[in-house]
Amino acid sequence: MSRSNTKSLSEVHESVPTNYLSKWKRGMAFAGPAYLVSVGYMDPGNWATDLDGGANFGYSLLWVLVMSNAMAVLLQTLSARLGIVTGRDLAQACRETYPRGVSTALWFLCEIAIVACDLAEVLGAAIALNLLFNIPLLAGVAITSLDTLLVLWLQKLGIRRLEAFILGLIGVIACCFAVELYMAKPDLHGIVLGLVPHIDSRSLYTAVGMLGATVMPHNLYLHSALVQTRQIGRSEAEKATACRWNFIDCVVALNGALFVNGAILVLAAAVFFRAHQPVTEIQQAYLLLTPLLGTVVAAKLFGVALFCAGQSSTLTGTLAGQIVMEGFLNIRIQPWLRRLVTRLLAIVPAAVVIWLSGNNGTFRLLVLSQVVLNPLYE
Repeated sequence: MSRSNTKSLSEVHESVPTNYLSKWKRGMAFAGPAYLVSVGYMDPGNWATDLDGGANFGYSLLWVLVMSNAMAVLLQTLSARLGIVTGRDLAQACRETYPRGVSTALWFLCEIAIVACDLAEVLGAAIALNLLFNIPLLAGVAITSLDTLLVLWLQKLGIRRLEAFILGLIGVIACCFAVELYMAKPDLHGIVLGLVPHIDSRSLYTAVGMLGATVMPHNLYLHSALVQTRQIGRSEAEKATACRWNFIDCVVALNGALFVNGAILVLAAAVFFRAHQPVTEIQQAYLLLTPLLGTVVAAKLFGVALFCAGQSSTLTGTLAGQIVMEGFLNIRIQPWLRRLVTRLLAIVPAAVVIWLSGNNGTFRLLVLSQVVLNPLYE
């Protein structure tokens, strides 16, 4: 353990050049940070709340996703601009601005949020392994601890390779759901009506979970650090240019996440709500897709997308944890140790719930992990 370098993510700080004459090349150089952030908005915790909302309430909660995505775009844009203009990430800015007690409390809440997200990723990856390869859930939970090695290896290859890998996983997820939506043939009129705000006492809990799943507090800290991997420049004009390009990056990436979340809810509404088939676990959704859509391809695509979502979103917790700890506490520990501690804090409750409650308990825990994130965000 040692005192942290003042630069956020010092190993990749300003490692990506952006001074291209071509607007296309310059835009591509700035593109990337928001995609790393966006995977946190489509993790397995989102799947649980979206499936719950679509299967039980049809298209009626679609407006919650749209509203929370608009909030996410605003907050992530402000976070990115903080990093660009000040050269400090949000955690560093909080440490330098607030009293020590306030700063410590914010750090503690961020750590809880990261563990809650990691819990969703552990359960999601374990469920995907169970569905695709019939691996027992407890064994799947243990296997997920090995993704620490994948994260460390990708980080060593550089930030652009990491972004390309994540973008590839996002592409697979989007393609899987595009095909499934084509198979499900959702009601377009119902989708339009679902964009009109409406809520009641029955759907309130699910709506709160969807909001907590979509707007994640630790992603704000992550984004403010990732934008500093670009060579921005020191003049006001250069910083203004960086802000514009990062806003475009943010809008495109987070609307991609909105498509994935919306596709999950619409799929659940078109298949399960229409068939009056309640869904109490992700495994049940996987098994029901084949008879309800008439092809095993739908279920396999669902499982592949779930696995990709779990693997991609695990990077968010890793990087955010590093940024939050270094920024708030001004200390640095080895990345593998930081990742191992976070993952163990997620594995223990996941293993206990699986042992005591089985598959149904995992779904309730996924929804609860997202409900926990909402007050943390507030």
